Amino acid sequence: MNIEKIIKEKQGTIIDVRTPMEYRGGNVSGSINIPLQEIPKRIDELKSLEMPLVLCCASGARSEQVYHYLVHQGIECFNVGSWQDVNRYKS
Repeated sequence: MNIEKIIKEKQGTIIDVRTPMEYRGGNVSGSINIPLQEIPKRIDELKSLEMPLVLCCASGARSEQVYHYLVHQGIECFNVGSWQDVNRYKS
């Protein structure tokens, strides 16, 4: 699956795993902020979202952790890396 196409065509759901303070400092329009530490307790919410999940954070490190966790939960997702990269794909 082509991640750029998914983002441009607004398929799936963009999840930003940074802290709320980081998210308020800049984010992808239409994304949902679910901080890394909240992912396990919000797994049912994540499963109910439109798939695939497009994961981002500041650099890609936290979203990579979430990616591995969610794949083991059977959730279709992609780690895009930085939220700024997602914004570049959108334009």
